[in-house]
Amino acid sequence: MKHEDSLNPKCLIDLIERKRFGVEYQPIIDCRNNDIFAYEALARFYNADNTTIRPDLVYASLHSSPLSLFQVEYQQKRLQLSYAVNGSNLFVNLDQDSYFSSGVIDENNPFLKLFKECQKAEIIVELIENSEINDAIMSLAMIKNLAKNNILTAIDDVCNPQSMISTSVIQLVKYIKLDKYVLQNQANENFMLLVKSIINYAHSADKHVILEGVETADDLALANKLGIDFVQGFYYKKLFKMVK
Repeated sequence: MKHEDSLNPKCLIDLIERKRFGVEYQPIIDCRNNDIFAYEALARFYNADNTTIRPDLVYASLHSSPLSLFQVEYQQKRLQLSYAVNGSNLFVNLDQDSYFSSGVIDENNPFLKLFKECQKAEIIVELIENSEINDAIMSLAMIKNLAKNNILTAIDDVCNPQSMISTSVIQLVKYIKLDKYVLQNQANENFMLLVKSIINYAHSADKHVILEGVETADDLALANKLGIDFVQGFYYKKLFKMVK
C-alpha cells in the first residue's frame, strides 16, 4: 500500500531505536454463538510522550528502506506472538513487501519460521488487498509458500473502493474479510448484490467470511442476515496494550 504521508526521520529513528511498539488484540466473534473464534493482532506505535502514531504512517515511512521495514515488522510479529492468548487462533497482518524484504522467499523466510515455531496460537496470515498489480503477484507467491508449510491465509479490505480483488489470490485464501465499507453502503442495492455473491462464493468454496467494522447491534443484525460467519469491530472491543 502506498501512502503520501510519512514520519519525519528524527521521529522514525527514535521509534525504531527505542522500540516504541505495542499490540492490540481485537476479538473475532463467531456469529453462531457469540464466542471468540480468534484474535487479530494489530500493530501499535508510540511517540516519546506515549501518544499514538498511526501504523499506516509508520509503515509508509519504512517502505523506502526495505531492511528497516523488515526489522520493525519482524520485531512487531515477535511481540504479537509473545502475548497471544494460549490456544487461540491469531490473525496477523503481513505486508508483502515486509515478507520479501529479507531477501529469503522459501521455507527459510524469517517470518515463516517465526510462525511455524509459534506454540501459543494457530496463526492465520492476513494479506492486505490493494490496488497494485505487483503486490497481487507478490501475494500469490507468499500465499503459496505459506500454504506449502500448512499456514492458513486471509485477505483483508475486500470491497473497499480503493482495493483490487485478485481472483487468483481470493481462491487461495481460507478467510475473506469484508471491509467496513459494506456496512456503510448497505443501502446500495447493486453493491450489495456483489457482496452477497462474494459470500455465496466463499461458502461454496469452503471459505469463511469475516465482516469488519461492526459497531452496533444493527451492524450485527445485518451480518446475520447476510450469513456472515464471523464479525469484528468495536462492538466487541477488547484491548490489551503493551508498550516497550
